[in-house]
Amino acid sequence: MKIFQRHILFILYILLAGFSGIAAQVRIHGKVTDGDNQAIEFATVRVAGTAVGTTTGLDGAYSLTAAKADTIKVVFTCIGYKEQQRSLVNAEGDVVLNMRLFKTAKELAEVEVSEFKKQTTPMQSIDVGAYRHAPDVSGGSIESLITTMAGVNSSNEMSSQYSVRGGSYDENLVYINGIEVYRPLLVTSGQQEGLSIINPDMVDKVSFSTGGFSPEYADRMSSVLDITYRQPESFEGSVSGSLMGGSLSLGQSTRRFSQLYGLRYKRNNSLLSSMETRGEYDPDFLDFQTNINYRISSRLKASFLGNVAINNYKFTPVDRTTNFGTAEDAKQFKVYFDGKEKDRFETYFGALTLQYTQSRNTNYTLLASGFLTNELVSYDISGEYWLDQAGTSGEGGIGGELGVGRYHEHARDRLKASVMSLGFRGNTAIKKHSISYGVTLNHEKIYERTREWELRDSAGFSLPSHSPVLKMIYNLTSNQDMASTRMGLFVQDGYRVELKQGYLGINGGVRVSYWDFNHEWLVSPRLNMSFIPSASSHWAFRFATGLYYQAPFFKEMRRVVKDDDGNNIVRLNRDIKSQRSFHVILGSDYTFRAFNRPFKFSAEAYYKALSNLIPYEVDNLKVTYDGENSSSGFVTGLDLKLFGQFVPGSDSWVSFSLMKTQEDLRGVKVPRPNDQRYSFALYFTDYFPKFPKLKLSLRGIFSDGLPTTAPRSSRDKGYFRTPAYKRVDLGFSYALLSPLADGQARSGALRYIKSVWLGLDCFNLFDISNVNSYYWVTDVNNIQYAVPNYLTRRQINVRLTIDF
Repeated sequence: MKIFQRHILFILYILLAGFSGIAAQVRIHGKVTDGDNQAIEFATVRVAGTAVGTTTGLDGAYSLTAAKADTIKVVFTCIGYKEQQRSLVNAEGDVVLNMRLFKTAKELAEVEVSEFKKQTTPMQSIDVGAYRHAPDVSGGSIESLITTMAGVNSSNEMSSQYSVRGGSYDENLVYINGIEVYRPLLVTSGQQEGLSIINPDMVDKVSFSTGGFSPEYADRMSSVLDITYRQPESFEGSVSGSLMGGSLSLGQSTRRFSQLYGLRYKRNNSLLSSMETRGEYDPDFLDFQTNINYRISSRLKASFLGNVAINNYKFTPVDRTTNFGTAEDAKQFKVYFDGKEKDRFETYFGALTLQYTQSRNTNYTLLASGFLTNELVSYDISGEYWLDQAGTSGEGGIGGELGVGRYHEHARDRLKASVMSLGFRGNTAIKKHSISYGVTLNHEKIYERTREWELRDSAGFSLPSHSPVLKMIYNLTSNQDMASTRMGLFVQDGYRVELKQGYLGINGGVRVSYWDFNHEWLVSPRLNMSFIPSASSHWAFRFATGLYYQAPFFKEMRRVVKDDDGNNIVRLNRDIKSQRSFHVILGSDYTFRAFNRPFKFSAEAYYKALSNLIPYEVDNLKVTYDGENSSSGFVTGLDLKLFGQFVPGSDSWVSFSLMKTQEDLRGVKVPRPNDQRYSFALYFTDYFPKFPKLKLSLRGIFSDGLPTTAPRSSRDKGYFRTPAYKRVDLGFSYALLSPLADGQARSGALRYIKSVWLGLDCFNLFDISNVNSYYWVTDVNNIQYAVPNYLTRRQINVRLTIDF
């Protein structure tokens, strides 16, 4: 009996001890965010000296239970962020502990990637770090990386403009630090364009969507490129130079203040000299940018983004010889020039942002920005030309002549534009919902003065030859001043939930816009969904749909009419409406391992129903609109991408796209001007095991030619396609001074230098003559010959980059 009683007492003691242990526990919970108050997922939260720990969810929240003690030390860690610790003294019951982690500036040791992150929204994240040493005619532009993505096309290596899923260059949104940015309006060729507004030395994050993006982004029909500039955490810098120019970036940070500056200079004379037209090229492109951040208090932060770009393009042509045609019908085009071209593009951009964090679930942002552009295109160029059957022309080019003549082109185009913006945005998290809302007000002013004409004399006859008086074959006059105001507001809700069947994410909302120029109201509902099944977590599925508009800017509303004398006059169409596109997108990702390395295969099928279209034609980079909502059409296609480590420790990808576009143009069904029926792109990186300091980068594009027409014509009257665009760029980078591993340091003067890279690039490795546009020769019988304008040929570039 006594033994039985002892057992009963022992069991009661154990139970009481257990209950007292439960009663003596402390629940610790909260949210982990970064320096911008954004949630950090998969951060580790643990109690020091114990096995108690957890990780944060997608919203940055965590919760754990620890035994009561005099002092509980909680440790917060996450890859890429500085470790933080907090001590809780005599903690009891329920304790809320929020933590903010800041990025570390240290170089991380080699990390083995087991699986790539799945894309659960229409915005895909792009790692630009690996592309920094890649060969690029534009000098490392982000757009050159974008053009290797599925669904994105560019057939001009000298331009940063691109087409997404058959859309025009004007259908792409670009944001820097949440501010919409603009490009010059009078640029007509890649030679004039100069530097992209995005400075790659200052970029921290890149997000890109080829369609189906959320309502927080403004009205565009094709894509969004969202750039976030870096905030340095200590003194840093980089300087680089090559045969085509150079760049310098400097950054510095204190506890409350950070500043980052970027200066770029480009002078691509050697590249332009490889083109068909020989002469004196004098391009001069300069760009300065700054990103300044100041934390006024723990809740209030101020930021300033500034940009000044001055692009000068001067060209004095001398002569040009172009051989084209087939082996059975070879032709030669010879021109002797007189005159010159002088263009200048000045753009100024500034944005001030105030961000207020009311609580860990709510923040507000006030934005004010201004964009100014002053553009001048001026040229007077005359030339005498001969078009011959190649191999049959005699002395002086008189045998086998197909056409002979003289022309004179004149232009004085000036445009001044300003866009002043004021906006407000807010974000509120309520349980599993993330609600965003905002309103934007834009005021635009445009000043345009255009005078263009062309005189052409063919075989002694001035064209058009049927008139008894001397007339120009082409002339255009525009004298426009306009001002307008736009208003836009949006609200959207993001909902994420873990179900038994898997992870479900939904983002839906609506955008409402108004433009006082034509008194047009737009309502744009948008929805996207994603699902990762629990049974097969290697798969991810997403669906997006919505109504997207292309709000007209200045170029779309210009309509050319003829006066009583037959001259072309520009008038603004006050009845112009926004173009409309209805998106339906279905995509999936599949992550897997092959050869013991991670890979991701992505596929997206899409359909875009287009209405209220404003027809346009493209000549090089010049987009000429009809100024009327007179057509409709559709775009459908399939985008495929394989991304992974084809070589261990080095990311590469292959993308392939199929597309069909159709437009009903004045009763004739024709492809759209950027109808690239197929496109293949490759970005490949490699290193040499026996020479770890040597890296290789290869960028290749093979895509279908674009529809093109004769000058001042349209596709319904006839069109043909340019030859396929084929280009391969190869680059080698050698580390003269390799980046240090974590914990290592150099001695002497070298202790301030992080790395030194020497690069050798070969542009257009196979020396392929790609056609970008055509020069048209017209004889007295009004027969036109298309003489191809070829892009750049093979070129060698040497570059040096120093990081400190």
